Amino acid sequence: MKFLRLGPVGAERPHVADDQGRVFELSPITDDIDGDFLAGDGIQRARAALAAGELPAVDDPGDGTGLRVGAPIARPMAVLCIGQNYAAHAAESGSAPPEVPILFFKHPNTVVGPYDEVLIPRGAEQTDWEVELGVVIGRRARYLDSAEEALASIAGFVVSNDVSERAFQKEHSGGQWSKGKCCETFNPVGPWLVPADEIADPQALRLRTFVNGEARQDSSTADMIFNVAEIIRHLSQYLTLEPGDLVNTGTPEGVAMSGKFPYLAAGDVMELEIDGLGRQRQQLKSA
Repeated sequence: MKFLRLGPVGAERPHVADDQGRVFELSPITDDIDGDFLAGDGIQRARAALAAGELPAVDDPGDGTGLRVGAPIARPMAVLCIGQNYAAHAAESGSAPPEVPILFFKHPNTVVGPYDEVLIPRGAEQTDWEVELGVVIGRRARYLDSAEEALASIAGFVVSNDVSERAFQKEHSGGQWSKGKCCETFNPVGPWLVPADEIADPQALRLRTFVNGEARQDSSTADMIFNVAEIIRHLSQYLTLEPGDLVNTGTPEGVAMSGKFPYLAAGDVMELEIDGLGRQRQQLKSA
Protein backbone atom coordinates (compact mmCIF):
# COMPACT_ATOMS: atom_id res chain seq x y z
CA MET A 1 0.00 0.00 0.00
CA LYS A 2 1.24 3.45 -0.95
CA PHE A 3 -0.16 6.89 -0.12
CA LEU A 4 -0.04 9.71 -2.65
CA ARG A 5 -1.64 13.08 -3.34
CA LEU A 6 -2.87 14.01 -6.80
CA GLY A 7 -3.92 17.35 -8.23
CA PRO A 8 -2.77 20.92 -8.86
CA VAL A 9 -0.51 22.76 -6.44
CA GLY A 10 -2.55 23.67 -3.37
CA ALA A 11 -5.49 21.50 -4.42
CA GLU A 12 -4.07 17.99 -4.08
CA ARG A 13 -6.44 15.21 -3.04
CA PRO A 14 -5.50 12.12 -0.99
CA HIS A 15 -5.22 8.74 -2.69
CA VAL A 16 -3.90 5.27 -1.97
CA ALA A 17 -2.47 2.64 -4.32
CA ASP A 18 -2.82 -1.06 -3.65
CA ASP A 19 -0.23 -3.76 -4.26
CA GLN A 20 -1.41 -4.14 -7.87
CA GLY A 21 -0.82 -0.44 -8.55
CA ARG A 22 -4.53 0.46 -8.68
CA VAL A 23 -5.27 3.93 -7.33
CA PHE A 24 -8.23 4.79 -5.07
CA GLU A 25 -9.60 7.97 -3.55
CA LEU A 26 -9.08 8.43 0.18
CA SER A 27 -11.60 11.27 0.45
CA PRO A 28 -14.23 9.00 2.13
CA ILE A 29 -12.02 8.84 5.21
CA THR A 30 -9.83 11.99 5.13
CA ASP A 31 -9.47 15.38 3.51
CA ASP A 32 -5.70 15.03 3.24
CA ILE A 33 -2.63 13.03 4.19
CA ASP A 34 -1.40 15.23 7.01
CA GLY A 35 -0.40 15.05 10.65
CA ASP A 36 -3.98 14.69 11.89
CA PHE A 37 -4.60 11.78 9.52
CA LEU A 38 -1.40 10.00 10.55
CA ALA A 39 -1.92 10.58 14.28
CA GLY A 40 -5.54 9.43 14.03
CA ASP A 41 -4.63 5.88 12.97
CA GLY A 42 -5.18 6.91 9.37
CA ILE A 43 -2.93 4.29 7.84
CA GLN A 44 -4.82 1.44 9.48
CA ARG A 45 -8.19 3.00 8.67
CA ALA A 46 -7.15 3.35 5.03
CA ARG A 47 -5.92 -0.23 4.96
CA ALA A 48 -9.24 -1.48 6.33
CA ALA A 49 -11.29 0.64 3.93
CA LEU A 50 -9.21 -0.55 0.98
CA ALA A 51 -9.61 -4.21 1.99
CA ALA A 52 -13.36 -3.73 2.40
CA GLY A 53 -13.74 -2.20 -1.07
CA GLU A 54 -15.05 1.08 0.36
CA LEU A 55 -12.77 3.41 -1.63
CA PRO A 56 -13.66 4.61 -5.16
CA ALA A 57 -11.18 3.62 -7.85
CA VAL A 58 -9.73 6.34 -10.07
CA ASP A 59 -8.45 6.06 -13.62
CA ASP A 60 -4.99 7.48 -13.00
CA PRO A 61 -1.65 5.65 -12.78
CA GLY A 62 -0.35 8.04 -10.12
CA ASP A 63 2.97 8.40 -11.92
CA GLY A 64 2.68 11.95 -13.20
CA THR A 65 1.40 10.99 -16.65
CA GLY A 66 -2.13 11.72 -15.47
CA LEU A 67 -2.85 14.18 -12.70
CA ARG A 68 0.09 16.00 -11.17
CA VAL A 69 1.61 14.09 -8.24
CA GLY A 70 2.15 16.26 -5.19
CA ALA A 71 4.29 15.54 -2.16
CA PRO A 72 2.69 12.58 -0.34
CA ILE A 73 2.49 14.52 2.94
CA ALA A 74 0.66 17.81 3.33
CA ARG A 75 1.93 20.82 5.26
CA PRO A 76 4.67 19.33 7.47
CA MET A 77 5.23 21.56 10.48
CA ALA A 78 8.97 20.96 10.27
CA VAL A 79 11.58 19.53 7.94
CA LEU A 80 14.53 18.36 10.01
CA CYS A 81 17.75 17.23 8.34
CA ILE A 82 20.76 15.23 9.45
CA GLY A 83 24.06 16.29 7.93
CA GLN A 84 27.07 14.16 6.95
CA ASN A 85 25.42 10.92 8.07
CA TYR A 86 27.36 8.69 5.66
CA ALA A 87 31.09 8.45 6.33
CA ALA A 88 32.07 8.58 2.65
CA HIS A 89 29.97 11.72 2.14
CA ALA A 90 31.55 13.37 5.18
CA ALA A 91 34.96 12.58 3.69
CA GLU A 92 34.10 14.00 0.27
CA SER A 93 32.87 17.12 2.10
CA GLY A 94 36.27 17.43 3.78
CA SER A 95 35.00 16.59 7.25
CA ALA A 96 35.56 13.87 9.81
CA PRO A 97 32.56 11.66 10.58
CA PRO A 98 30.41 13.41 13.22
CA GLU A 99 30.34 12.07 16.76
CA VAL A 100 26.72 13.15 17.27
CA PRO A 101 23.99 13.78 14.68
CA ILE A 102 24.30 17.18 12.97
CA LEU A 103 20.90 18.89 12.76
CA PHE A 104 19.77 21.62 10.39
CA PHE A 105 16.36 22.73 9.17
CA LYS A 106 14.71 23.37 5.84
CA HIS A 107 11.70 25.65 5.53
CA PRO A 108 8.59 23.45 5.16
CA ASN A 109 7.60 25.37 2.03
CA THR A 110 10.58 23.85 0.21
CA VAL A 111 8.54 20.62 -0.05
CA VAL A 112 7.23 20.04 -3.58
CA GLY A 113 6.08 17.11 -5.67
CA PRO A 114 8.39 14.41 -7.00
CA TYR A 115 8.08 15.52 -10.65
CA ASP A 116 7.88 19.29 -10.11
CA GLU A 117 10.51 21.62 -11.55
CA VAL A 118 13.36 22.64 -9.26
CA LEU A 119 14.34 26.30 -9.47
CA ILE A 120 17.99 27.35 -9.46
CA PRO A 121 18.10 30.43 -7.21
CA ARG A 122 19.22 33.82 -8.44
CA GLY A 123 22.98 34.14 -8.17
CA ALA A 124 23.46 30.41 -7.62
CA GLU A 125 26.46 28.61 -9.10
CA GLN A 126 26.70 25.44 -7.02
CA THR A 127 23.29 23.76 -7.00
CA ASP A 128 23.60 20.12 -5.92
CA TRP A 129 21.48 16.97 -5.52
CA GLU A 130 21.14 14.77 -2.40
CA VAL A 131 19.06 11.59 -2.36
CA GLU A 132 17.89 10.83 1.17
CA LEU A 133 15.65 8.43 3.03
CA GLY A 134 12.87 10.60 4.42
CA VAL A 135 11.14 9.60 7.66
CA VAL A 136 7.58 10.79 8.27
CA ILE A 137 6.53 11.00 11.92
CA GLY A 138 3.22 9.41 12.87
CA ARG A 139 2.83 10.28 16.54
CA ARG A 140 4.21 12.93 18.87
CA ALA A 141 7.70 11.96 19.97
CA ARG A 142 9.45 13.50 22.99
CA TYR A 143 12.14 12.08 25.28
CA LEU A 144 12.06 8.63 23.69
CA ASP A 145 14.02 6.07 25.70
CA SER A 146 14.71 3.35 23.15
CA ALA A 147 15.09 2.41 19.51
CA GLU A 148 11.82 0.52 19.75
CA GLU A 149 9.95 3.65 20.85
CA ALA A 150 11.59 5.62 18.07
CA LEU A 151 10.58 3.15 15.37
CA ALA A 152 7.04 3.02 16.75
CA SER A 153 6.73 6.79 16.23
CA ILE A 154 7.34 6.52 12.47
CA ALA A 155 4.37 6.53 10.09
CA GLY A 156 6.32 5.74 6.95
CA PHE A 157 9.15 6.46 4.57
CA VAL A 158 9.61 8.57 1.42
CA VAL A 159 12.22 9.46 -1.17
CA SER A 160 13.51 12.96 -0.39
CA ASN A 161 15.83 15.18 -2.44
CA ASP A 162 17.66 17.61 -0.17
CA VAL A 163 18.60 20.01 -2.96
CA SER A 164 21.40 22.34 -1.85
CA GLU A 165 23.17 25.48 -3.06
CA ARG A 166 26.70 24.98 -1.77
CA ALA A 167 27.96 28.57 -1.98
CA PHE A 168 24.88 29.77 -0.08
CA GLN A 169 25.39 26.89 2.37
CA LYS A 170 29.08 27.47 3.07
CA GLU A 171 30.24 30.91 1.93
CA HIS A 172 27.10 32.92 2.75
CA SER A 173 26.14 30.90 5.79
CA GLY A 174 27.39 32.83 8.80
CA GLY A 175 28.06 29.44 10.37
CA GLN A 176 24.72 27.78 9.59
CA TRP A 177 23.73 25.77 6.51
CA SER A 178 20.11 26.73 6.01
CA LYS A 179 20.64 29.56 3.51
CA GLY A 180 21.76 26.90 1.04
CA LYS A 181 18.94 24.54 1.93
CA CYS A 182 15.79 26.67 2.07
CA CYS A 183 15.53 27.97 -1.49
CA GLU A 184 12.20 27.62 -3.26
CA THR A 185 11.42 24.04 -4.46
CA PHE A 186 14.52 22.62 -2.70
CA ASN A 187 12.87 19.50 -1.25
CA PRO A 188 11.02 17.28 -3.75
CA VAL A 189 9.34 14.43 -1.87
CA GLY A 190 7.67 11.25 -3.07
CA PRO A 191 6.12 9.87 -5.17
CA TRP A 192 4.71 7.81 -2.30
CA LEU A 193 4.54 7.51 1.44
CA VAL A 194 5.05 3.82 2.22
CA PRO A 195 3.89 2.69 5.67
CA ALA A 196 6.69 1.82 8.06
CA ASP A 197 5.36 -1.70 8.62
CA GLU A 198 5.78 -2.43 4.91
CA ILE A 199 9.51 -1.68 4.92
CA ALA A 200 11.23 -4.72 6.42
CA ASP A 201 14.47 -2.93 7.30
CA PRO A 202 15.05 0.80 6.76
CA GLN A 203 18.79 0.11 7.08
CA ALA A 204 18.85 -2.15 4.02
CA LEU A 205 17.64 0.14 1.24
CA ARG A 206 19.57 1.02 -1.89
CA LEU A 207 19.64 4.73 -2.83
CA ARG A 208 20.59 5.97 -6.31
CA THR A 209 20.80 9.26 -8.17
CA PHE A 210 21.20 9.99 -11.88
CA VAL A 211 21.83 13.34 -13.58
CA ASN A 212 20.96 13.49 -17.28
CA GLY A 213 20.90 9.69 -17.23
CA GLU A 214 24.40 9.33 -15.76
CA ALA A 215 24.92 7.60 -12.40
CA ARG A 216 25.93 9.79 -9.49
CA GLN A 217 25.03 8.31 -6.08
CA ASP A 218 24.71 4.57 -5.46
CA SER A 219 24.77 3.43 -1.86
CA SER A 220 22.79 1.77 0.93
CA THR A 221 21.18 3.02 4.10
CA ALA A 222 23.28 0.32 5.80
CA ASP A 223 26.14 2.83 5.55
CA MET A 224 24.49 5.44 7.77
CA ILE A 225 26.59 6.54 10.71
CA PHE A 226 23.46 7.04 12.85
CA ASN A 227 20.60 4.73 11.92
CA VAL A 228 16.97 5.78 11.63
CA ALA A 229 16.00 4.70 15.13
CA GLU A 230 18.94 6.52 16.73
CA ILE A 231 18.22 9.70 14.75
CA ILE A 232 14.61 9.84 15.94
CA ARG A 233 15.50 8.92 19.53
CA HIS A 234 18.29 11.50 19.61
CA LEU A 235 16.19 14.31 18.16
CA SER A 236 13.44 13.66 20.69
CA GLN A 237 15.82 14.60 23.50
CA TYR A 238 16.08 18.16 22.13
CA LEU A 239 12.73 18.86 20.45
CA THR A 240 9.24 17.45 20.13
CA LEU A 241 8.55 15.74 16.83
CA GLU A 242 4.98 16.16 15.63
CA PRO A 243 2.87 13.93 13.36
CA GLY A 244 3.54 14.80 9.73
CA ASP A 245 7.05 16.14 10.36
CA LEU A 246 9.66 15.09 7.80
CA VAL A 247 13.13 13.98 8.86
CA ASN A 248 15.78 13.75 6.13
CA THR A 249 18.40 11.25 7.27
CA GLY A 250 21.45 12.30 5.26
CA THR A 251 22.89 11.60 1.83
CA PRO A 252 25.63 9.21 0.64
CA GLU A 253 28.69 10.07 -1.41
CA GLY A 254 28.44 11.10 -5.05
CA VAL A 255 27.33 14.73 -4.90
CA ALA A 256 28.74 17.56 -7.01
CA MET A 257 30.43 19.08 -3.95
CA SER A 258 32.89 16.16 -4.13
CA GLY A 259 34.48 17.77 -7.18
CA LYS A 260 33.88 14.64 -9.25
CA PHE A 261 30.85 16.02 -11.10
CA PRO A 262 29.66 19.41 -12.36
CA TYR A 263 27.02 21.31 -10.44
CA LEU A 264 23.50 21.46 -11.84
CA ALA A 265 22.44 23.87 -14.58
CA ALA A 266 19.12 24.86 -16.10
CA GLY A 267 17.80 22.04 -18.27
CA ASP A 268 19.51 19.27 -16.31
CA VAL A 269 17.36 16.37 -15.10
CA MET A 270 17.72 14.68 -11.70
CA GLU A 271 16.33 11.20 -11.08
CA LEU A 272 16.40 9.67 -7.61
CA GLU A 273 15.20 6.33 -6.30
CA ILE A 274 15.15 4.21 -3.17
CA ASP A 275 14.24 0.53 -3.03
CA GLY A 276 10.52 0.10 -2.39
CA LEU A 277 9.84 3.83 -2.19
CA GLY A 278 9.70 4.74 -5.87
CA ARG A 279 11.53 7.02 -8.26
CA GLN A 280 11.27 10.78 -8.72
CA ARG A 281 12.37 13.05 -11.55
CA GLN A 282 12.91 16.82 -11.69
CA GLN A 283 14.15 19.20 -14.35
CA LEU A 284 16.14 22.26 -13.32
CA LYS A 285 14.96 25.72 -14.32
CA SER A 286 16.33 29.20 -13.57
CA ALA A 287 14.29 31.10 -11.01
